[in-house]
Amino acid sequence: MAYTRKDVSKLTGAERRRFVAAMLEVKRRGEYDEFVRTHIEYYVADGDRSLRAAHMAPSFLPWHRRFLLELERALRRVDSAVSVPYWDWTRERRPSSVPWTADLLGGNGRRSDRQVMTGPFAYVHGKWTIRDGVTDGAYLTRDLGRRQNPFELPTKHELDSALADPVYDTAPWNSTSTKGFRNKLEGWGRGSGSAAWHNHNRVHRWVGGVMLGGASVNDPVFWLHHAFVDLQWSRWQQRHRGARYLPARPPGPGNDQHGRIVARYERMPPWDVTPDELEDHSRIYRYA
Repeated sequence: MAYTRKDVSKLTGAERRRFVAAMLEVKRRGEYDEFVRTHIEYYVADGDRSLRAAHMAPSFLPWHRRFLLELERALRRVDSAVSVPYWDWTRERRPSSVPWTADLLGGNGRRSDRQVMTGPFAYVHGKWTIRDGVTDGAYLTRDLGRRQNPFELPTKHELDSALADPVYDTAPWNSTSTKGFRNKLEGWGRGSGSAAWHNHNRVHRWVGGVMLGGASVNDPVFWLHHAFVDLQWSRWQQRHRGARYLPARPPGPGNDQHGRIVARYERMPPWDVTPDELEDHSRIYRYA
């Protein structure tokens, strides 16, 4: 029977406590750091000549859907009632709102070093030490809204502009694709500053700290953010009935993207699963 992913703002106090407890237990068991290492390994830029599965490619959405499912399975081995909630950043937009509460993810980092000092994932409590990251820091950091050069989270209008595109993705199938739902949602843009980051990418930048770069999984908000991104894929499918993951076939040998992206029926590493097999999640979970 399918379970439910809820809006984090609608969780009861008991649901918050169970989610936090399950996350801390997965971390204690050492499983959580494996998720961090996996994301670091598959965070491949499109300037690299190797296969891109997680980012800057059509498989951005199915890759993170499977990644979320793996984390959710780990959580549910601890507590079968737990699922990953989603953070609607078009509505909960302030550093003081959900999910940045003391009983959930904790708040912003302090000014001196951006270390998070509140909530269950604060380093001072001894249960959330960062072991794999892009720096040597052992503690969770955040810079919500970026104090030095503030900017806002994406708006509902910006998100709707991505959902309106009826095509899943288009050539050249990377961060420079100007058409297609996938990159409009993933958010690689042009220019400099906040204008270069849209939707998914801008949220990572808005949170700041460890949410910047391949080790972003070290902040538990990563999962709540990506659950909301996953929800947008579901909404896009509902809006554009019959629209499918693209490309359906891999680019040929003469194409610059040959061997560098995952087509609809190709296996997506590190799992033995295709994007086609991940397009429908209705038998596993639903969104409330």
